[in-house]
Amino acid sequence: MTPEPSTADAVPSAYSLAGVDIEAGERAVTLMKEHVAKTHRPEVLGGLGGFAGFFDASALTGYRHPVLATSTDGVGTKVAIAQAMDIHDTIGFDLIGMLVDDLVVVGAEPWFVTDYIACGHVRPERIADVVKGIAAACRKAGCALLGGETAEHPGLLAPDEYDVAGATTGAVEKEDILGPERVQEGDALVAVASSGLHSNGYSLVRNVLLAQAGWKLERTVPELGRTLGEELLTPTTVYAADLLALIKEVPVHAMSHVTGGGLANNLARVLPAGLGAVVERDTWAPAPIFGLVQEVGRVSRPDLEATLNMGIGMVLVLPVDRAEEAVSRMAGRGLRSWRCGTVTALTGDAAPAVQLVGNYLAG
Repeated sequence: MTPEPSTADAVPSAYSLAGVDIEAGERAVTLMKEHVAKTHRPEVLGGLGGFAGFFDASALTGYRHPVLATSTDGVGTKVAIAQAMDIHDTIGFDLIGMLVDDLVVVGAEPWFVTDYIACGHVRPERIADVVKGIAAACRKAGCALLGGETAEHPGLLAPDEYDVAGATTGAVEKEDILGPERVQEGDALVAVASSGLHSNGYSLVRNVLLAQAGWKLERTVPELGRTLGEELLTPTTVYAADLLALIKEVPVHAMSHVTGGGLANNLARVLPAGLGAVVERDTWAPAPIFGLVQEVGRVSRPDLEATLNMGIGMVLVLPVDRAEEAVSRMAGRGLRSWRCGTVTALTGDAAPAVQLVGNYLAG
């Protein structure tokens, strides 16, 4: 009788020879379970590892007319910075910020998130670090990380490459949905500070500072007070929980999440026909990273403003007599904000919906 081969002599599976490591994937799931469990709300049923995640929808019985809200997004080329620096436990804040803060702008509470991580080769500790950041951001937002997928794509992605995306679902009372229908002429615009670039415009930033100027991520930049890599990897601010609390205290009419396309384009999305907005640049000083990109890359101000958030992560539209109260309440939650403009009537068909006027304050 021919003896069976020992484990050491076992023939690799055809799948592993093709570049897919099933055991590494299983180890990654084991490592991430602890982080995921910490995000679970009472409505979450079961644990990680099933074919689907369960969320007890009886929570909807607490609403008079519930409306579900959903959003999906990714992190974009900021993942290239995380990979180059071999720091993977912050990129999750960028993903969750892009997801849940698209829900909060309509007044919806994010309930749960599912994520998707595609990689060239599963390195369990690295995948667990990515999920650790996603879970930490979910806890800050008050939502559950319900499940996800890690997919190994050898030949499509290099061994150390990965991309991350996700989706979120939440709910809002129909009568409480925020948006253009509530906005009125004379409403105040209140800006909420970003932590930096957040997760948008990295193709421009990487091209200008890394490709064209040849700067290294480990380069210490005096204007930034730290290395370029540390600046570029600054996590996105997750606003959801704080803004959900605010709209219970102050009658906010609409909110704009300033992501791809810059301040003017995103603010225009929450303005009704016939109304525009004037944003006063001289009410804030953008962080130094924005000026560096403009100066080093010789980027025009219109191009810069149409790509980057310029230091504003959210804009609230609310009655002018409640603007200072909103600023004060956000300060109490550790968010810096300020009155930055006004909703106005449009004066003609050719007028832009949002006008940025004046010059930025010096940093």
